[in-house]
Amino acid sequence: MRGKRELHTRRRLWKSLLLSAVLLLGLTVVTPWSPTADLLLASHAAAAVSSGTEPSVSAVSPVESPAESPAEPAVPQPVPDGPEEAPEEPPVLSDEDLFSSAAFVGDSRTEGFQLYSGLKVGAYFCAVGATVQSVTEKPTQDAPGGKEPILDALARGSYDRIYIMLGVNELGWYRTEDFTQQYERVIDRVRADHPEARIAIESLLPVSAAQDKKRSYVNNERIRLFNGLLEELAEKTDCVFLDPASAVTGADGTLPAEWTTDGVHLNSAGCRKWLEYLRENPF
Repeated sequence: MRGKRELHTRRRLWKSLLLSAVLLLGLTVVTPWSPTADLLLASHAAAAVSSGTEPSVSAVSPVESPAESPAEPAVPQPVPDGPEEAPEEPPVLSDEDLFSSAAFVGDSRTEGFQLYSGLKVGAYFCAVGATVQSVTEKPTQDAPGGKEPILDALARGSYDRIYIMLGVNELGWYRTEDFTQQYERVIDRVRADHPEARIAIESLLPVSAAQDKKRSYVNNERIRLFNGLLEELAEKTDCVFLDPASAVTGADGTLPAEWTTDGVHLNSAGCRKWLEYLRENPF
């Protein structure tokens, strides 16, 4: 009986030693615990061998590895269809494009523009001394039967754009209301004769410092007043307001002497500045 107990004890010790060897040498046995837990278990088994007791698996708790948080899904980035295209440059319009179907209505300043600007296209309806009243009444334009007023001659043609500059000869009018009311009648008549045309009211050009000193009714203070009225009239009548005066006004607010012949009318250099403004401001 005693021999059987000793044999049983030896078998238990051999099992314990075999388990310790497996854990320490890392044989093909895979445990459900982390490596740290395996070492603790092996240490516990070795202690049990020396004490003659069978190691207990429950004596060592496995070390749980922290749960990994799920990775956030990547946000898909939009893929461009192709290389970005540079914005297109606006086409450069020629004088033919801008003015071949244009008409210019005005007084002696517009007449000078026709002669000295270098513009070779467009139709002109102008006369020395023309006013917002005379363009409807005074016969100044050649016609089949003789002479006719400017607006009657304008009505004979077809135009896409109509430029109007009138007012320098009206600067001496006492009532500015008379000027704006008559100008509005001119616009109404032009629009009735050319319903599809675009109409531009042009600002009055400044005069030179020498002309300003003459203290006549043709002076820059009066011109600035009238230009304000013209801008308001353009808005009221749904016309375009163009400001060629800004292109020929010097730092002192007057017409530079090198751009005028007499302080009121432009020379060829001044007319070219006027044309340059119109080219840069098509409508």
